[in-house]
Amino acid sequence: MTRTVIFDPLIPLPLLWALAAVAAVMVAFALWRGLRGWPLRALALATLGAALANPSLQEETRKPLSDIIIAVVDESASQGLADRPQQTAAALADLQRAVSALPNTELRVVRFADGEKDAGSLAMTALAEAMAAEPRARIAGAVIISDGQVHDAGLAPSLPAPLHVLLTGRKTDWDRRLVITDAPAFAIIGEEFLLKLRIEDQGAAPALGAEAEITIAVDADAPVTFSVPVNTDLELPVTLPHGGQNVLHFSVAPVDGELTDRNNAAVVQINGVRDRLRVLLVSGEPHAGERVWRNLLKSDAAVDLVHFTILRPPEKQDGVPVDELALIAFPTRELFVEKINEFDLIIFDRYRMRGILPMEYIDNVVSYVRGGGTVLVAAGPEFGAVDSLWRSPLAEILPVAPTAQVIEEPFRPALTDLGRRHPVTEGLDALAPEGGWGRWFRLTEVELLRGQVAMSGPGDRPLLVLDRVDQGRIAVLASDHAWLWGRGFEGGGPQMELLKRLAHWMLKEPELEEEALMAGVTGDVLRLTRRTIQENPPGALTITAPDGTQTKLTLPQRSPGRFQTDWKAPMVGLYRLEQDGLTRVVAVGPAAPREFVETLASGTAMQPVVDGLQGGILRLEDGFPTLRPVREGRPAAGRGWLGYTPRRAYVTEDLRVAPLVPGWLLLGLAAGLAVAAWLAEGRRRPPAI
Repeated sequence: MTRTVIFDPLIPLPLLWALAAVAAVMVAFALWRGLRGWPLRALALATLGAALANPSLQEETRKPLSDIIIAVVDESASQGLADRPQQTAAALADLQRAVSALPNTELRVVRFADGEKDAGSLAMTALAEAMAAEPRARIAGAVIISDGQVHDAGLAPSLPAPLHVLLTGRKTDWDRRLVITDAPAFAIIGEEFLLKLRIEDQGAAPALGAEAEITIAVDADAPVTFSVPVNTDLELPVTLPHGGQNVLHFSVAPVDGELTDRNNAAVVQINGVRDRLRVLLVSGEPHAGERVWRNLLKSDAAVDLVHFTILRPPEKQDGVPVDELALIAFPTRELFVEKINEFDLIIFDRYRMRGILPMEYIDNVVSYVRGGGTVLVAAGPEFGAVDSLWRSPLAEILPVAPTAQVIEEPFRPALTDLGRRHPVTEGLDALAPEGGWGRWFRLTEVELLRGQVAMSGPGDRPLLVLDRVDQGRIAVLASDHAWLWGRGFEGGGPQMELLKRLAHWMLKEPELEEEALMAGVTGDVLRLTRRTIQENPPGALTITAPDGTQTKLTLPQRSPGRFQTDWKAPMVGLYRLEQDGLTRVVAVGPAAPREFVETLASGTAMQPVVDGLQGGILRLEDGFPTLRPVREGRPAAGRGWLGYTPRRAYVTEDLRVAPLVPGWLLLGLAAGLAVAAWLAEGRRRPPAI
């Protein structure tokens, strides 16, 4: 029980102070005048002021509360290395025994694992949540048992007591890791760029030699191994093989004795882009669709167009002198011999053999396709004539043969069953206006030799045929009326989308391959997509996780030729996908989780926080420290000991308040003193005159 004198004024406190000031002035005036009763007057006024202040005696019955020490136990992935789990368990047991031996003190244990979405060790977040569950006035200290690799040190809560860190790990620990120091997000296909990386040994590493073996793999290609120096910044020249997402996987062979090999790998995802799409448009004669082709290609800023056109055929006789035509010689040799391999796509638009391009130049086009080039033939009536491209060396790679028949009747282009599954034409019918695509009015009849028919005309005759020739690709559009779509006739059609997909398919973009296995990553969710032109559904998809575990999935069909599902990855790292001979690698987060970027136990990250709270950082391998009480604000750590601040908190169970002196007694005393002062001053003789 505690007793305290309190004051509960009978009038507002400002008024009480004002009356006290007036009383002081009155006493000073009496003293100045030399009145004999001024001391009695002062006592009377003081007694009256005390009565107005109403002094009371407060008696409290208090129940003391125990102090609380919070233990934050790190159970993140890096705490599972070496013998750290045993160190952590032993330290927690020692701490529990030490706290149980302290008078009136309790221990609260809070555990935390890896943060969501590879956030790492969130020790400060766990401490703040533990503090929120306890009365702040009872917290006498906090102890974090961890390897010190904390990733939210900047979020340290305001602690009213010392904070300490007990470090797991050993001074003899060491680890080898692979670090990508600089990598671009985008790179131009076919152009070399430098990727910077470093292999470094941390901690008490033994003498292992100056070099280490690094293995590099691009997508699902076979890996290549090199010997590179350790603890040296390296610049690796890289050239992306294709457009779209390129996954580069780097790994270093594990070494006996290192803490973990989870940080011996790194993944870099670089998006391959083309600098410009170089297109050679070869027009055989002026016609309505020629300008549409040209405008379509020139409208795309990413297309670098070279247009070779024959404006005046040799057989045209109009009487115009040759010297008045003002023609500039077109660099046909430079285009078709010297720089043909620089083009990404060659389009023959209603071209016929008139002797302007020698057969040797057409031979070069054939070699260009076989070596990986692409050709699109937009055929008109001339394709079945005697001077057709079919009568040139190009015939050996064309997938169709003309029948010399030209169908001139209105028809609507249609997708074949294969075309609904083929990536070039898949979903194009969904882009049709109300009533369907606009009609065309001419089709050059061709006989299919090989390849894939994606679109058909009247009588299911081939309209768009796609084929592969060695390393290159070729496409034939058996009509010269595609320009009607570009002009919007009867609502038009997806001419731009069709040409874009054709170009990307010819350029071997992975997203437009007929048989493709794709994966997109959103957070920790993989969107798995299989595209196929086969009629039978694909087999099971095998997913190999970073830890080697395998999962088999059957992808449901979303549309013709497209099978897709979403799958949540159980961990971050590199996943390998395999299905029907197709392979793909995809990274979910970094190859090494944040917990394994730095694995050596260190108190560097926590040092500023601990210093600000008068705490200490001690290694468990040096022995468990003792606990000592310290006053608030004093240093709370030393060699072999840690301090806590006793809080002496309590809860009030009973409260009683009684007047210290009865009011009537104070009023009577004040009145008596006032009368005594009057009597004392009344007996004084008047001064002589």
